[in-house]
Amino acid sequence: MGLSIPVGMAEVKASKTADDSLSALGLGSCIGVCVYDPRARVAGLAHVMLPDSAVIRATDRVVEGKFADTAVPALVQRVESLGARRADLRAAIAGGAQVFSFATSSPALAIGSRNAEAVVAALKTAGIPLLAQDCGGTVGRTVTLDVASGLVRVRVVGGEPVDLYRLG
Repeated sequence: MGLSIPVGMAEVKASKTADDSLSALGLGSCIGVCVYDPRARVAGLAHVMLPDSAVIRATDRVVEGKFADTAVPALVQRVESLGARRADLRAAIAGGAQVFSFATSSPALAIGSRNAEAVVAALKTAGIPLLAQDCGGTVGRTVTLDVASGLVRVRVVGGEPVDLYRLG
């Protein structure tokens, strides 16, 4: 019997158990990064909160899944440890909404779009093709990745789940 494995904020999880699914709930400005190796049938999901770890002080502890530039390498490492090959990985992302409105329109406050851009850049640096994305807007989402099939499903707040892409 497989599990529905929740991936909380700043977490990175992976599975090769066919009955499992990985889910990041309540993605507002955060990004759910799904990677999948269809040959090895290994799936991984990171729940990215912020774009760049350069903002932290040297004394701060880096939580591997918190930043796009640390989460993607950690995600790759996690799925490779279960038998995935980087050359076979493919990705889909969801989230990155602007869930709060501000009196000013400073780009620094557009965390959702900055997160999406940073994740896309990190995937490119890792050599992983991004095959689908559902990012932006003003409502939160939940993303689920099915281990057996690589199906990425997205549900916006108040909506029904929609198949985004089958990575497998």
